[in-house]
Amino acid sequence: MSLKELNLAPHEQAYDLFQSCCAAPGWIQGMIDGRPYANRDDMIDHCLSLWPTLSEADWLAAFEAHPKIGDVNSLRAKYANTKALASGEQAGAKSAPDEILARLKTGNDQYLEKFGFIFIVCATGKSAMEMLTLLEARLPNTRQEELKNAAKEQAKITELRLEKLV
Repeated sequence: MSLKELNLAPHEQAYDLFQSCCAAPGWIQGMIDGRPYANRDDMIDHCLSLWPTLSEADWLAAFEAHPKIGDVNSLRAKYANTKALASGEQAGAKSAPDEILARLKTGNDQYLEKFGFIFIVCATGKSAMEMLTLLEARLPNTRQEELKNAAKEQAKITELRLEKLV
């Protein structure tokens, strides 16, 4: 989609497009209200300006839109070949070991139980082991610390999605 098309999209279509990047209602409305954007940098700058204005309810809505990884098989599928994909080398890639996947599942479950929302991290370029290390490092945090951490990660994810959108 071109930036011009996004700028001219009817409200409902723009809502759906922005929601595909981030499900925080305040952010979506802010992005719609910020149109028209002169260029991609203008759009990203506006996106960045919205993050500090969002409420906890906005962040939780954004987190809720992410799928929860519920079992070792879904983790295996998610992290198969991630190391090779991250480095751009697909040949000879190995899947994440079952032990790592089991620890990811357990950690994800503990995180959700402790904080009330799923573990959010910008996974682009990270291996299963790197994800596990981040998850385990964040588990001892307070809920308020994790809300901030997850919000920062959500912002990174959203910016990547916005860049792909236009």
